[in-house]
Amino acid sequence: MSSEFILPLLTIIGIDIILGGDNAIVVALACRKLPPHLRNKAIIAGIFLAIAARGILTIAAVYLLAIPYLMSIGGILLLWIAFRLLTTDEQEHAVAGENTISSAIKTIVMADVVMGFDNVLAVAGAAEGNNVLVLLGLIISVPIIIWGSKIILYLMTKFTAIVYIGAGVLVYTASKMILHESIIRETLHKAGFDTDIIVILLIAIILGFGWLRNHIKGIKWFHTFRSNRN
Repeated sequence: MSSEFILPLLTIIGIDIILGGDNAIVVALACRKLPPHLRNKAIIAGIFLAIAARGILTIAAVYLLAIPYLMSIGGILLLWIAFRLLTTDEQEHAVAGENTISSAIKTIVMADVVMGFDNVLAVAGAAEGNNVLVLLGLIISVPIIIWGSKIILYLMTKFTAIVYIGAGVLVYTASKMILHESIIRETLHKAGFDTDIIVILLIAIILGFGWLRNHIKGIKWFHTFRSNRN
């Protein structure tokens, strides 16, 4: 193999490792309420469908860039996904088998498509038009996300705070996507707003409302549980 092939490939591997972390967090958050014996099925199915969608995105990347406010719309959608994942309740999602797996897979694919755009652009740029490198980049990202999500999922089952940290990372990514649009950044700057402060506020608001909703639901569930026992 020539250096013209190896160097871009190493660059793509680096991109997958760096940018795959957010996607691994999404997978872990989406699957954390599933029974242990269903998690692997949801992880593998969700990731492979997401990678297929990402392949289509890579081909369409040039055309997608021409759509105004696409990144901002994706960022707003990702804020909703982060809040939804943060506030998913075990009692709400105690449905069996297929529906639960289906819901997790849909969330994984939707979030990966929204979040994977930076990965798509970076890989497409590093590949310099070489479709073989693009394909290898997509294939290499699969084990990185699978193993990364399993590690994060294990940590989430041990430490509740990891769920909030993961959601915070998603909100941060969403904020950057929204502020990617130059017109939004310029408008905020003209109005005297610091974009870094806005990012911090968005994280605080989403996590704060998520914690509050979980706290209220926890109290209601506790009282319902006690009433049923009495």
